[in-house]
Amino acid sequence: MAMDDIREKAWIGDAVLALWARGRILQQPDIRPEDRTEVFVAMTSNRFLAALGDPTRMEARIGEVYEQEGLHAAFAWMDANLFPVFQRQWNNLRKRHPGSRR
Repeated sequence: MAMDDIREKAWIGDAVLALWARGRILQQPDIRPEDRTEVFVAMTSNRFLAALGDPTRMEARIGEVYEQEGLHAAFAWMDANLFPVFQRQWNNLRKRHPGSRR
């Protein structure tokens, strides 16, 4: 896939990722409303995506799944591939900084 194609898919994937992250955050009863922005940034950052691969390519993969199989499939893909990694990272961060709001 050409880099321009990857960037276009990533553009779509970024939007789908943001929608998924906001929905996931609202489903987590332990995340206080005042902490939602911090968690959202952590879930959608290039730093987080880099734990799984090149961030642009990760977003492009999300965009591909969305375009080929729809929103439900893209959310399922992120539930299976992103959320477990995010939970581990977030839990480790909270263990290292127990006094913080995290």
